[in-house]
Amino acid sequence: MPLVRIDVLDGHDDDTLAALGDAVHVAMTETIDVPDDDLFQVINRHPAGRVRYDPAYLGVRRDDGIVFVAITMRAGRTVEQKKALYRRITELAWEKAGVEPRNVLISITENELCDWSFGEGLAQMIS
Repeated sequence: MPLVRIDVLDGHDDDTLAALGDAVHVAMTETIDVPDDDLFQVINRHPAGRVRYDPAYLGVRRDDGIVFVAITMRAGRTVEQKKALYRRITELAWEKAGVEPRNVLISITENELCDWSFGEGLAQMIS
């Protein structure tokens, strides 16, 4: 039940955005046991000046091809699973969307089952 948000600068076309979404979803199914039908993504393009980043933070040379991937998911994955997820997202983003691995920034926020409602005002995961 991860919720994925992908944010990019203008310049990425619709096909690239779809490919990025696919890359992230496939990586999650392969590395952290997300079911194929568990697909919830919000993908946004932002105009110049609306996304800010350091082009050399931690020695990684990034440019305006930067892609922010924020994943909110329930707690419980191991450090090794997360490292495999990061690696696989960058591999597939390059392979499917032509986004260089240096331009992929990923963050994970974890929560509990009671922190989700999938509609109708219910906490389906605990009800």
